[in-house]
Amino acid sequence: MSLALALGRRGLGNTWPNPAVGAVIVRHDGAEPVIVGRGWTQPGGRPHAETEALRRAGLAARGATLYATLEPCSHHGKTPPCTDAIIAAGIVRVVSAIEDPNAPVAGRGHALLRASGIMVDVGVGAAEARRAHAGHIRNVCDHRPHIFLKLAVSADGKAGLVGRKPAPITGEATGAIMHLERAMNDAILIGVGTALADDPQLTCRLPGMAARSPVRVVLDTDLRLPVTGVLARSARETPVWVIAGENAPEAAETALMARGVEVFRVPAAFSLSTRAQREGAGAPYAATRPVTSRLDLFAVVRLLAKRGITRLIVEGGPIVAAAFLAADLVDEAALLRGPNPIGLDGIDALEGMPLTALTESSILSSRGIETAGEDTIETFERV
Repeated sequence: MSLALALGRRGLGNTWPNPAVGAVIVRHDGAEPVIVGRGWTQPGGRPHAETEALRRAGLAARGATLYATLEPCSHHGKTPPCTDAIIAAGIVRVVSAIEDPNAPVAGRGHALLRASGIMVDVGVGAAEARRAHAGHIRNVCDHRPHIFLKLAVSADGKAGLVGRKPAPITGEATGAIMHLERAMNDAILIGVGTALADDPQLTCRLPGMAARSPVRVVLDTDLRLPVTGVLARSARETPVWVIAGENAPEAAETALMARGVEVFRVPAAFSLSTRAQREGAGAPYAATRPVTSRLDLFAVVRLLAKRGITRLIVEGGPIVAAAFLAADLVDEAALLRGPNPIGLDGIDALEGMPLTALTESSILSSRGIETAGEDTIETFERV
């Protein structure tokens, strides 16, 4: 199962809207088990991991055990069910890490296998599998992506220079780690303020991994993203989705679309307390502060989920970061601390709220601190 989980991680950020599953086929003919097939979900979500492993195993799959990080699918989609392929291949035992919460499967896959005389065990490696499939689970259960917030702060807790000018905060080692995170997420999101200030690429710039760059998403209420900027100019190579307000100018939308940018529109933000009451969001700051985003973030994340995004990394500035935290839309976070201070005139890391809104959150718990060069990286996950 550890090998299956490792294989599945190869697909993270590259298989949406499908989950990145890993599968291993093992024979127990002699004194030691022998692996005869390995598979992982292929780019775009097909073929599935189980059918890939069965293809590689060939006739050796008959009488073998299949380990899978997620319950095999049992419904006809764009490909036949994996359960049919498993039964036809003569597999005698299936070990699944977790049951698939997706309604068309949700235990049905395991039931079909058992009905065919195949032994089924569920729960091996379950905790790690839930992390690996967090995007799929969140999308199915909550109709939004799993959201990872990246926040870079100076030694004195600042995110930029006075006037919202960018400042170098972390070093190359931290940058490499975060570029790998980009490759493992389906999409990356910033606000238009960051786009205007930094003119960023938002791609994965690790050697040989440009093709693993995520979809680039910009929150842009009034469609201010320039058609001459890096994002718009490169939209035909790496997708750019701009999410605008309902009243954004049509001419700006037409100009961006001519560059290959996709433009979507969502309603303006409600006050967080109103939205939380309406949808049961239970946001931690609902009683004291409004959403700082001018767009309805709940509509934004639902839109992304409908478009197939299961894993989203948020790299926006203080306004966007605070808005996602205030809306209780952060599932994991990485706090990157550089070694140097910016000074009292620097801008705070979170707009309108202290950094302790993250570091002392009752919703996000610290998983520990690691070093990367001269920087530290503290990670958090939803309790």
